[in-house]
Amino acid sequence: MRPGTGLSASLAAIVSSLATMACCVPLGFAAAIGAAGAGAFLLRFRPWFLVLSIVLIGVGFWQQHRAKQCAVKGRLVGQLLLWTAVAIVLGMILFPQQIAGFLADHFYRSWK
Repeated sequence: MRPGTGLSASLAAIVSSLATMACCVPLGFAAAIGAAGAGAFLLRFRPWFLVLSIVLIGVGFWQQHRAKQCAVKGRLVGQLLLWTAVAIVLGMILFPQQIAGFLADHFYRSWK
């Protein structure tokens, strides 16, 4: 990844927003390795993960703006990933239980 394209901030925002679900998604293999304890531990940090996601998205937009000023190539992929991160983070902020339920159902069916 080249500096200034916003890819790293977008990926970090996606990972951070998905980390907010660690308390809600009951995965079969994760329970075997003690994710329930990790989920209970991470539950208190959920607001911080969401704030970190929003900050990282802001950094991504700032990097995109700087990339336009410097005429850096590859902005289309960065913009697509950045807007995907925005959609995921907004979904996690607005509909956390619905997304957790959907993922739990999806993973439960795939492990049957």
